[in-house]
Amino acid sequence: MRKPELAAAIADQTGLTRDKASEVITAFTDQVSAAAARGEDVTLIGFGTFNIRSREARDGRNPHTGASIRIPASKTVGFKAGKGLKEKIS
Repeated sequence: MRKPELAAAIADQTGLTRDKASEVITAFTDQVSAAAARGEDVTLIGFGTFNIRSREARDGRNPHTGASIRIPASKTVGFKAGKGLKEKIS
């Protein structure tokens, strides 16, 4: 499901216009992104938690040449599904 489809589904369920539902989705993703940039977790009870995960520096291989390379440490966003979401997909 892409953003326009999600906005249409939210609009149908809530009575909002599609444009207003799209604004709500944009505001939600902006707030999750801002929290991640501050290093904060975002927890939606029953749905899941977005959190920052650190990756250690590691050795890898260039797939074209086979040469060994050093992959630097980095941060990424992870998602852990909550109990309610897990039950719905089981």
